[in-house]
Amino acid sequence: MRSPILGLAMLALLCACGRQDPQAATDATPPPAAEEAPPALDTPGVVQETVDYPAFTGTTVDGQPYDLAALRGRWVVVNFWATWCKPCIKEMPELSALHGTREDIDVVGLAYEDIELADMQAFLQERPVAYPVVILDPYAPPGDFATPRGLPMTYLINPEGKVARRFLGPVTAADIELAVAGKVEG
Repeated sequence: MRSPILGLAMLALLCACGRQDPQAATDATPPPAAEEAPPALDTPGVVQETVDYPAFTGTTVDGQPYDLAALRGRWVVVNFWATWCKPCIKEMPELSALHGTREDIDVVGLAYEDIELADMQAFLQERPVAYPVVILDPYAPPGDFATPRGLPMTYLINPEGKVARRFLGPVTAADIELAVAGKVEG
């Protein structure tokens, strides 16, 4: 039988919402209630690794189809986030501005939480973004992406469709632009 403390530690790791530095304790929001927590890493169906050329399709909160592969030829920022994650919310305006000002970069927000469409739409009315948002089922996330072990989790996909960089924790437009310019390695 597994230790309950180990299980709680894994759950806390999965629900972590913050930075990887000491400042994280002051910026992090507590994880959602247990019924909203993502699956444990040893749960069947949990994806351990992101594929090099991930594919993803879904429906945005405004009812439009979304297909990551349709954006080949452009840089794409794939941002896993949640409404309860303070650092996620903090980075949204900057990602929205990046999406709106850079013609060669698209952003998509993948809401990784158990939330009703109407509740997400209300949230986005208060915090509008220029990029599309797709609600994910945290118990059945996209199979080409590793199950997030913390939020926010952001992937930069190059124009060929390959993962160019991964960011665990908050990301800025400057971080993305430096990676696109090839001035950082991921």
